[in-house]
Amino acid sequence: MNLIIFGPPGAGKGTQADFIVNKYDLYQLSTGEVLRNEIKNKTDLGNEISSIINSGSLVSDNIVKKLVEIFISDKRYKDRLIFDGYPRNLIQAETLQELLNKYGQKIDLVLKLSVSLETIKKRILERSTLEKRADDSEQIAIKRYKTYEKSTEPVIEYYKKLNLLKVIDGERPIELINKEISDIISLI
Repeated sequence: MNLIIFGPPGAGKGTQADFIVNKYDLYQLSTGEVLRNEIKNKTDLGNEISSIINSGSLVSDNIVKKLVEIFISDKRYKDRLIFDGYPRNLIQAETLQELLNKYGQKIDLVLKLSVSLETIKKRILERSTLEKRADDSEQIAIKRYKTYEKSTEPVIEYYKKLNLLKVIDGERPIELINKEISDIISLI
């Protein structure tokens, strides 16, 4: 089973992805984490990524595609991936579909954690001092939420048309969200 999880920053996507990974023995493919690992490990691709980021540019869809293909082509992860933070745009969604087709795989389910901007602001402001991140401010939260909504809308529509999308109320307690996700996965 391969799945994708979406949700605005602060929606609890990481918590739910961890739950899914542990319960269903999947591998969480976070493109941000993979990019950081490539840089840390000083691979050829990592050095290329580092120079792009250091110049103030964004990493191209083509480089992200190369990184994602490494995992999709690896037999250890066949039908065991949860995509977190990818695809971020329609081109990436179409590219992901091409890669999955190339390696005889498919997306079985797309989960979208639906959380209001008011809840996101409240969660970020309630984070304790220990957990508070540098990007935890109300203005940044609003900007990130709006950017997320705008950029992922076409991707969400893409998966909705393919009948893969399940929208989950992310405002409820974690245990209820976990149960709903388990119930949905059990039907696959």
